[in-house]
Amino acid sequence: MSAAFAAPDNHSPATPPTTHLRLTRRGRAVFTALAAVPLVLGVIGIAVNGGMAAAEGSAGIGAAAFDYVTIEAGQSLWQLAESVAPGQDPRDVIIDIVNLNQLSSEAVQPGQRLALPADY
Repeated sequence: MSAAFAAPDNHSPATPPTTHLRLTRRGRAVFTALAAVPLVLGVIGIAVNGGMAAAEGSAGIGAAAFDYVTIEAGQSLWQLAESVAPGQDPRDVIIDIVNLNQLSSEAVQPGQRLALPADY
């Protein structure tokens, strides 16, 4: 036999053998499930913890019931503060009312409905 017709040597030490990884349908399903489990657990954990925080936050808001008052014609916040909390400094009461109702100024209009702080 001549050297020209000799079979190539595939097991020479210079070239390592190459292998191809083949996944079956079942293998792909297992691999996908293993990759998805941490993601699903993470989403569930965030949903549970986030839901608890939202429930605790809304419970605090719902527990504080406010009394409301409607501003009459000619009534100012100063007069309202004196009538709502006669023993308090009207300036402190006005600041609390403005902050609670998120007013841009101390000016009020007749018919305007304002929440009163629970302290008064």
